[in-house]
Amino acid sequence: MKIAFVSLGCDKNLVDSEIMLGIIDEEGHTITDDEKNSDIVIINTCGFIEEAVSEAIETILEFAELKKQGFIKQIIVTGCMAQRFKGEVFKEIPEVDAVIGSGDFDAIGKVIKGVSDGEKIILTEGINKKLDNNLAYKRMPATPSYIAYLKIAEGCDNHCTYCTIPSLRGKYRSRPLESLLHEANILVSKGAAEIVLVAQDTSMYGEDLYGVNKLHLLLQGLSEIEGLKWIRVMYCYPEHITVESINEIASNSKVCKYLDIPIQHASDKILKLMNRGASKQKIIDVIENLRHQIKGVSLRTTLIVGFPGETEDDFNELVQFVEKIKFDKLGAFAYSKEDGTPAAKLPNQVDEKEKQKRKRMILETQKIISAGINKKHIGETYDVIVDGKLPEEGMYCGRAYTDAYNTDGAVFFEYGYELLSGAFVKVKITNALDYDTVGVVIDEFTE
Repeated sequence: MKIAFVSLGCDKNLVDSEIMLGIIDEEGHTITDDEKNSDIVIINTCGFIEEAVSEAIETILEFAELKKQGFIKQIIVTGCMAQRFKGEVFKEIPEVDAVIGSGDFDAIGKVIKGVSDGEKIILTEGINKKLDNNLAYKRMPATPSYIAYLKIAEGCDNHCTYCTIPSLRGKYRSRPLESLLHEANILVSKGAAEIVLVAQDTSMYGEDLYGVNKLHLLLQGLSEIEGLKWIRVMYCYPEHITVESINEIASNSKVCKYLDIPIQHASDKILKLMNRGASKQKIIDVIENLRHQIKGVSLRTTLIVGFPGETEDDFNELVQFVEKIKFDKLGAFAYSKEDGTPAAKLPNQVDEKEKQKRKRMILETQKIISAGINKKHIGETYDVIVDGKLPEEGMYCGRAYTDAYNTDGAVFFEYGYELLSGAFVKVKITNALDYDTVGVVIDEFTE
């Protein structure tokens, strides 16, 4: 079979896509980028918020039209949107041949055979099943070879009132330490110089499996892999960060002094309505401790504005908090009312125009903060990993430890010789933009 694959949504979903690609390749199928010249199109969807669902539906409809025109034979829909809407996908888009939930993607080989034989298949019962760690070893990375995501756990136990993830991904399940180290060794052997730890909540790693938090031990084990240069931690909830993890990040030279700590809000009233585990003061204490213990730490966060019951005073409190804390990186979402979540039933839902207005305001506030932080970096020198070259500008783009791949800003620099993506160079910052910096290479390669 010639199979085209479309992966939507987050990096955690991308890991599932890579596993499916590995299974497909192992079974002898041909993976193609030419969707109009494929037998089957597989769409791995996101269903977290309304915007992601809309993107997924639009993508499916595009391929449904291609199927009507005879360009493709079958369509398989997988992932969170498939899990969330299950039979509705068949009902609304009859061109779809199979729906595979977020916990059943390992059956992709059997499903391909089934739809090829004319079957209509729905598989959505596996969100809490035991993880098959052997599947991860078969991954076909879809990222550049020098960077790879390592999904250390599946599911979530936090039950934030706005979030559908527990119902789509099941309870929190850590993968065994030994399995993760084995997979990381495989990824590094294929060229990965940077490994990014992802999960719904990386800071809880090991608690369900071992009874104690083992994130720091995972970081230690990863740092012993020869050839691995950087280890980055994403999605680290502030209320679950342990002293051991902080110490390991601070002392381990391979662990980027970078933490993504999604706080969502700073009003105690809103945090309580969200069922978040930390108060405003707890968040402040964690941030102050991180900055005190980890020299030069770069902190990223994510916020939700326009949550039900968020008044002007609540929003202003959030703005003042952002101005005071000065996060290095910040993303913001307008609250999305999702059916089946407790927050969808709350009174005092905020008008959509007001939500978008507040989102623009918080991002404009962060833009000013980011520009100021970047100006302070002028004159400093960083190890920078090369992400690519902009041919028209004649400049390379890369990232210091302060920037996560496909998430944060970039370091732009000129260089007279050819550099391969994934190489490390020392760059001295000479200019600052709102979210990016500009520099010059002062040393060709770093150790």
